[in-house]
Amino acid sequence: MDVGDVVLMGGAGFVGGFVNSIAGGGSLLLFPTLVAGGLGTVAANVTNSVALWPGYLGNVAALRGSSRPSSVTSLAVVSAVGAAAGCALLLLTPTRVFSVAVPFLVLGATALLAFQPRLRELLGAAHGDHRVKLYAGMLAGAVYGGYFGGGLGVILMALLGLTLSAPLAEVNVLKGTLQLVVATVSLVVFALLGPVHWAIALVVAPSSLAGGVLGGRLARRLSEPVLRVAVVGFGVLAGVWLGIRAFG
Repeated sequence: MDVGDVVLMGGAGFVGGFVNSIAGGGSLLLFPTLVAGGLGTVAANVTNSVALWPGYLGNVAALRGSSRPSSVTSLAVVSAVGAAAGCALLLLTPTRVFSVAVPFLVLGATALLAFQPRLRELLGAAHGDHRVKLYAGMLAGAVYGGYFGGGLGVILMALLGLTLSAPLAEVNVLKGTLQLVVATVSLVVFALLGPVHWAIALVVAPSSLAGGVLGGRLARRLSEPVLRVAVVGFGVLAGVWLGIRAFG
């Protein structure tokens, strides 16, 4: 990598960690940047997962002391199992399968981010706990998080809000905690078994941590709609570009 690559990757990592803390969707920024930089889709995905892990840690650290629902431990176990299954699915299936799927995953995650306000409106529909739906949904979400992970925060926010009777602030803290669990399992699996580009990961990781900490502290002060529009716009362009790359 030359100096320009270091600046580009480091900047993408900072913005990715920051965006994950505010609205979710940081992977939609970093993953296409890695692919455009010459990595294959699977290598870009696992490097993205490893490099953004410090951002999730920074976000949770910034929210330390906040209250969490009592179900956090059992949900963390389910998240870990699902994430491991998702990582295995990524590493054991042909690369071409992921390359074909990734444009749809990016566009799907982008759509979730775009409609996040509507999903938040539905959070009020939760009356009482729905344990079976909660744990089944968490398992499926964690599998997705281990396999790709873009937009996972939006998925978890909707799932937890619709199945738990807890204040939205607690749901947000729980979402960040479970994202960290999924990211940690992915980090361990991919570090041991995945084609991680370590030079890039070591450049992106500290900037991702800084972005996650800053985002966690400023989450309530920034214009989330403006940030969401920017990330959604980038996600649409990235999804179309990845589709052309896969099928063109």
